[in-house]
Amino acid sequence: MKLNIRAEVSEAIERGRAVVALESTVIAHGLPYPHNLETALACETAVREKGAFPATIAVFDGDFHVGLNIEQIEQLATRKDIRKISRRDLAVAVANRLDCATTVATTTYIAFRAGIKVFATGGIGGVHRGFEADISADLPELAQTPITVVCSGAKIVLDLDRTREWLETYGVTVLGWKCDELPAFYSRTSGLSIDERVDSAEGVAAIANARDSLGLSNSILVTAPIPTADEIDRDELEAVLADALEYAAQNNIRGKDVTPFLLAEMSQRTEGRTLAANISLLKNNAAIAAEIAVAMANGY
Repeated sequence: MKLNIRAEVSEAIERGRAVVALESTVIAHGLPYPHNLETALACETAVREKGAFPATIAVFDGDFHVGLNIEQIEQLATRKDIRKISRRDLAVAVANRLDCATTVATTTYIAFRAGIKVFATGGIGGVHRGFEADISADLPELAQTPITVVCSGAKIVLDLDRTREWLETYGVTVLGWKCDELPAFYSRTSGLSIDERVDSAEGVAAIANARDSLGLSNSILVTAPIPTADEIDRDELEAVLADALEYAAQNNIRGKDVTPFLLAEMSQRTEGRTLAANISLLKNNAAIAAEIAVAMANGY
């Protein structure tokens, strides 16, 4: 296994400049073509416009790639044989020299190994509805890896209350980006608590520095609400989701296939509104992550 870091990203890391990691599962499995390709490039552009370097992460031929070229991003967006991998799959991917898209868990793991301090995603995994024992590998990875992750909370298809409790129990600091409660992915509010409100990138950087000085190993989760113009009412979403969950059960959709199936169903049932919301929050989170990375690079 090789850790292949794109030249501009490697140089930025070595010089202590701002770098933002981006996941690849959203490209290969989260969004339909051509929206996936367009969004991947738009997120990279959003990072650059804020003064940081984007580092989209994936696995090709069993090697970890940190910072992809356009051909690699196009492969993720168009090929049907790209495997979605979490932490448990890393050894299999390396041994069998697979081409894979990385989840929050695997992106966090690889980004930290590469020396990247900030990672942007849409929503993290969590505790699944109706089956409390089904917990995404994202959560334990966040509990043991000291990186700063910008997201819009956990994906709406999950049990948000139990996910919030899990994060509290296992010591993952949850910050609210200019908000006073946990966002609910497509909705700006959830009624759930955050640990602290932050109103600037410098404030996040200060908390991350304090964590590091204390020798703590947890991630810091910066939860950013979706832009107001693209928010969808949570009560409406719950009704749509209930129908989608029933349809998933009827079609025996299980395991790692559940979340992408439900997101696709919700997009169809809302005539594309959830897809537009997903794209909006992804680009917004990438820009916020870049601001934070720049603040960290400037020594705050």
